[in-house]
Amino acid sequence: MITKTQIDNFIEKIPPSPQVLKQTVAILNQGELSKAAKVASQDAAMSSYLKNIVNKPIYGFRQEVKDISQIFGILGLSGSQQAVYNYMISLLSPAKWSLFKLNSHTFYELQAILTTNWQKILKHLNIENKDIESAITLLPASIIVADALFGEKLDDVNLLRSANAIDYNTILERLCKMDLFDICEEIAKKWEMDEVTSNIVQCASGVKPSEDEQINLLGKWMHLLLFYTLSKPEFIEATLNDFVDFQIDFVEDIYPDFITLMDVQ
Repeated sequence: MITKTQIDNFIEKIPPSPQVLKQTVAILNQGELSKAAKVASQDAAMSSYLKNIVNKPIYGFRQEVKDISQIFGILGLSGSQQAVYNYMISLLSPAKWSLFKLNSHTFYELQAILTTNWQKILKHLNIENKDIESAITLLPASIIVADALFGEKLDDVNLLRSANAIDYNTILERLCKMDLFDICEEIAKKWEMDEVTSNIVQCASGVKPSEDEQINLLGKWMHLLLFYTLSKPEFIEATLNDFVDFQIDFVEDIYPDFITLMDVQ
């Protein structure tokens, strides 16, 4: 059994934000996009990360975007905040993964796909809210923590997987009385994110519906997005597709809209 203390210790290992990153987040929270871009450009590592992410094919830019002010201008306030949170997550990403067959390239792809498609969903739903937009960043962060936890009990994980056809989220809950979405909530608390972010992600489990109509709707869309994303070939190869059990009954009312929006053939 992995204790709550061990989980807290893993989350505490999330490195503290560098000063420039803290300033960038604070200025973005004040809504000052151009000022935030100037501060962010002082951090070479963050600038490199933002350029790498934004210039991925999924963002659809025909020409390479190099200037941080231009990147922030294209992404807008909410998108820039989300990109900065993704950078914070990249600081946590391990050099070598314990269980999942990931590397920095595939992990950044995961971040980019989740981010752009979540933005597409929110645009479809006519929702503009920086906290709601940032909620999607918690999922990749929790996958990192889960991999570290599984690394402590690899023999147990492999035994459970070989003996029973159960998903990794169920194994995680058996090992530490906490699932992927509970870990998301703990990370949100550490990052002092708005409560709505963890509420949406908890609902996205598909088994923890919310009494709040909007949160429940967003949870359905996020559940579908997570399952859809992890079912892509590169993430099947990484064994991430076995992470979450698809709850079709939870999402059946929005499933046709999701298929249309994502242009699933």
